[in-house]
Amino acid sequence: MTFPQGDAGALEVGSQAPDFELPNQFGEPVRLSSLRGSPVVIVFYPFAFSTICTGELGAIRDGRDVFASAGAQVLAVSVDSKFALRAFAEAEGYPFPLLADFWPHGAVARRYGVFDEASGMARRGTFILDREGTLRFRAVNPPGEPRGLGVYSAALADIR
Repeated sequence: MTFPQGDAGALEVGSQAPDFELPNQFGEPVRLSSLRGSPVVIVFYPFAFSTICTGELGAIRDGRDVFASAGAQVLAVSVDSKFALRAFAEAEGYPFPLLADFWPHGAVARRYGVFDEASGMARRGTFILDREGTLRFRAVNPPGEPRGLGVYSAALADIR
């Protein structure tokens, strides 16, 4: 799936992904450019503890072999605070960083074209970068439509 017609900030596949730095659930800064050398999967999701988001991130947790076999790092990004994300990660056992795009509210989601101004949340955007930080795959799911694990494995197989 691709960006809906008229979506702002449409990043082109083949372009360099915008760099960012956000705090993880422990308040530690994570800079995208520091992860060069391995593929990166950036997963924007609406809110911690919501039903679909919990299921999607649980599928990533349970399917970690898909990411490990590609040597990929997963970064899950929402507009929640680092405090909410820490509780979410602990409750669900997520082994990957949950990043807080809390303030300025949704700034990174805006740069990636997935911030929904009307609701104040990130849409379900998926961005897969190669080892050099080049965007190789992007998708945005409609509200209420979860991503399947197959999306990640197919996209990661294409960038090995």
